[in-house]
Amino acid sequence: MLFHSKNITLKDGTQALLRSPRIEDAQSLLDYLKTTAGETEFVLKYPEECTMTVEQEERFIQSINDSPTNIMIVCEIDGRIAGNCSMSIGGRMKIRHRGSVAIALYQEFWGRGIGTKLFEALIAIGREKGLLQLELEFLEGNERGRALYEKMGFEVVAVKPDAYCLKDGSLRKEYMMMKKL
Repeated sequence: MLFHSKNITLKDGTQALLRSPRIEDAQSLLDYLKTTAGETEFVLKYPEECTMTVEQEERFIQSINDSPTNIMIVCEIDGRIAGNCSMSIGGRMKIRHRGSVAIALYQEFWGRGIGTKLFEALIAIGREKGLLQLELEFLEGNERGRALYEKMGFEVVAVKPDAYCLKDGSLRKEYMMMKKL
């Protein structure tokens, strides 16, 4: 699914562009994924698990853009990808009313309002598509993310104990949140 590009102004006055990813973004998105996976433990993968090739990422971007049920939005600042978000809509009849969302930003762009703008876009798309709810999961300890999700109207609906095992052997809960549209 394609996103119609939108210019936004961040909290600090910086201009940014929300848009669909392009094939030529493949290397930048791979670099972004690997870097953000190393900047925080709250991303699902570790950097060494980010092993897609540029060609695989190009195919992934094309599949997202061609999909009727999946969308990715990147935030571009001064020609550089600062972060992205995605939504997958349930494909089966019984879950077509649900959208699963995810978001990540380079750490240097945290606190500038990008997450809010990305969530506003996802919420609008969810409503356009007739979804009844949006869902997300986050890792115990991600208080910054949780604050954003709660600000955007998400509420914790379930907790899965010991859902993540970090490299140091510690186990963390996973929280599931939902927002009714």
